[in-house]
Amino acid sequence: MISGNLFIITAASGAGKTSLVKALLAKDPQLCLSISHTTRKPRPGEVDGQDYHFVDEPTFIHMLGEAQFLESAEVHGARYGTSQSAVDTPLKAGKDVILEIDWQGAAQVRHLYPQAVSIFILPPSVETLAFRLNTRGQDSSETIARRVAAAREEMRHVGEFDYVTINDDFDIALQDISAIIRTQRLASAAQLQRYASLIQTLT
Repeated sequence: MISGNLFIITAASGAGKTSLVKALLAKDPQLCLSISHTTRKPRPGEVDGQDYHFVDEPTFIHMLGEAQFLESAEVHGARYGTSQSAVDTPLKAGKDVILEIDWQGAAQVRHLYPQAVSIFILPPSVETLAFRLNTRGQDSSETIARRVAAAREEMRHVGEFDYVTINDDFDIALQDISAIIRTQRLASAAQLQRYASLIQTLT
């Protein structure tokens, strides 16, 4: 059985990461999303088990103590973590997995899975980032100011990633990420396994 590819997608809050990931999943049935656990409260429209596994602080701490998380971090006062089984199970089944995590989690995952492909999504400007956060209508002006400051810090880590795209035009950014995924699937190591019998007849 061919193991799947692991794709790490990271962006500062407001850069459009979640929307792009949803669009990728809708157009590519070979992709699956690893659902993270978090202690933050659900935002309007978010569904438990679909957007996140929403858990309380004691539950998260217990899972952390049991070493159930592949990576974990505290962001904007809430805890986030990726269950190791949620990643390993689909990968072993040959599925391609997307991890939608922050730069801290990405660093932890890259250490454990050096073959993972990491992608950072940038906004076209800080002003656009602030505008997008404002149009959500979910946070106070003080919270948005903190998020913009945190975003600038996150974006300083962009050089640690394999690929970078700028989400100025949504469709172009989506095409960019789709091209990265397709390129990884066409890598010779994977193709040599996938088409071993064909290649044997050709060589």
